[in-house]
Amino acid sequence: MAKVKRGIYDFLRGSFLTDESAFNNWRIIIFVVALLLIMISSGHSVEKKVFKVSELNKRKRELRAEYVDIGTILMRMKMESSIREKAKARGLEPSNSPPKKIKVIIKDE
Repeated sequence: MAKVKRGIYDFLRGSFLTDESAFNNWRIIIFVVALLLIMISSGHSVEKKVFKVSELNKRKRELRAEYVDIGTILMRMKMESSIREKAKARGLEPSNSPPKKIKVIIKDE
């Protein structure tokens, strides 16, 4: 029990950093700290990318909604009834006689 208490006390005092094998301990600690820094920077990088993807998805949804709205407006403009109303406003009326086919015959000499 005394060894356990002494070991905990030595650890809390930081004697593992100042004894004879401290060089090996420092190498491991520096390696672990470097890994932690890499992990933290990687996490921040991933977070930035997640926010950018979220922003791009939102923009995509907005553009898709705009595309659908414009498509609807275009379909309404192309409807025969709206074209008839616009033609009537300009003084044009539909023809009473059906269209006739024109045939062009080219004779080779």
